[in-house]
Amino acid sequence: MSKTELPDDRSADQWAGLRRLTPARIALGRAGVSVTTARHLDFQIAHAQARTAVHSALDVDRLRQDLGTEGQDALQVCSQAPDRATYLQRPDLGRLLAPRTYEMLQSHRPDHQPDVAIVLADGLSALATQTSAPPFLAALWPLIRAAGLSPAPLVIATQARVAIGDEIAQALGARMALVLIGERPGLSAADSLGLYLTWAPRVGSTDADRNCISNIRPGGLGADDAAHRAIYLLREAARLKLSGVDLKDRTETIAAPPAPGALS
Repeated sequence: MSKTELPDDRSADQWAGLRRLTPARIALGRAGVSVTTARHLDFQIAHAQARTAVHSALDVDRLRQDLGTEGQDALQVCSQAPDRATYLQRPDLGRLLAPRTYEMLQSHRPDHQPDVAIVLADGLSALATQTSAPPFLAALWPLIRAAGLSPAPLVIATQARVAIGDEIAQALGARMALVLIGERPGLSAADSLGLYLTWAPRVGSTDADRNCISNIRPGGLGADDAAHRAIYLLREAARLKLSGVDLKDRTETIAAPPAPGALS
């Protein structure tokens, strides 16, 4: 850039345009040996948002409303973690259903064997499940019906980790478990939803048995694109009778137009 192209205000932020294209913290600037006050405050806000996401509770009633008719019939369960503090300190308890919950789910097992049990779990960001699960499921339900897959009753799980979906799917007799769960917040996103698919779920299934789609949120992977990837994995898992490291995601991203002014 030549001198004639520089703005009159030589202190203007020359990196602002680039920062609009990414949530990454780049070119933060310096004030002596520290970052500038504005960038320090941005970091403090992001840290506070991440802490709030971790400690906030899932509003189940509001989630049911946002899910529409599907949410009204959803079953609600909890893990063996009695409160949020215990949940954060004892990840093992978040993987197991509370006592007598397994029997309750068994009483709702369909007469036929369902293909997939879908679980909405709060995880480490109830905000992600609250905001991103409804639009994702709205995009996924028509694809599930078109694929001829039969769902088990929808389940909402609180104080839950990914593995709780295995026990839920076992209780409902489902061939696959599809867990939507709030991911661990970072300092660039506190509302990221993760999806975990497991074929033949059982207590003791490992991460190697699962396929994951992450960063489902308005600023990341959109609901339509995530649903497109999820139905591919569901159909392939049912066809090949496997998941995890043996099942590769060969979908192509749905093309989306760039945001207005994003490339300007």
